[in-house]
Amino acid sequence: MALTYRALALLLTYPTADIQAAAPEIMAAIRSEGMVPAPIVGALEKLVRKLEHDDLYDLQEGFVHLFDRTRSLSLNLYEHIHGESRDRGQAMAALVELYRSYGLELTANELPDHLPVFLDFLSTLPDEEAASLLGEGAHVLAALTERLHKRESPYRAVFGALTAMTGAVPDSDAVAALMQEPDDNPDDLEALDKAWEETAVTFGPSDEGCPKADSILSAMNAAPPPDKSRRAGAAAGGYRLWT
Repeated sequence: MALTYRALALLLTYPTADIQAAAPEIMAAIRSEGMVPAPIVGALEKLVRKLEHDDLYDLQEGFVHLFDRTRSLSLNLYEHIHGESRDRGQAMAALVELYRSYGLELTANELPDHLPVFLDFLSTLPDEEAASLLGEGAHVLAALTERLHKRESPYRAVFGALTAMTGAVPDSDAVAALMQEPDDNPDDLEALDKAWEETAVTFGPSDEGCPKADSILSAMNAAPPPDKSRRAGAAAGGYRLWT
């Protein structure tokens, strides 16, 4: 089990006072496991220092502006693959079943394809399995890294770290196809309203929210070992998450 996945999940969670207080612990977990290349660790340190020391309300406003008001930077991974089509709902249902096969039950307000949720799940798996599952979406991670780089956002370091941890070379054609999709301007409120007038995929009682930061923080210190029998059964199922 790798705490690095949980640490990166926290960095992609809506900033709170708890996350600010845990910033040194988050960075320590990333450094101690050595799963992220040194140059990217340095970039992550800049992001962590920003999260630790900047005004909380400014951080929260920036997070919403970046990830919630910019659909091309959505942290809901299947939006980049399926949009708001029926296929996304079917893919999420399959992902929920995969989680359950490993003994993980989501709360009503957690979307299964929300990246912090997915990373928390990966943290319970052996390193090779986690990297393999994440690697299926290397093209999505690479496209998000490039978009964040264009915005000079320090959050690009998180996606750079995840791409490196997959050990995979992103498919250049798949990345190019994603980069051809419209890149939203979060300050264009008229266009934003028009985009959200489309019928949204619903999944369970609520389509909002992300995993609670305090629960992930607690899990970083007291992570239960994964159930090997569940793991074997799920692996035998031949899940493909990114198609």
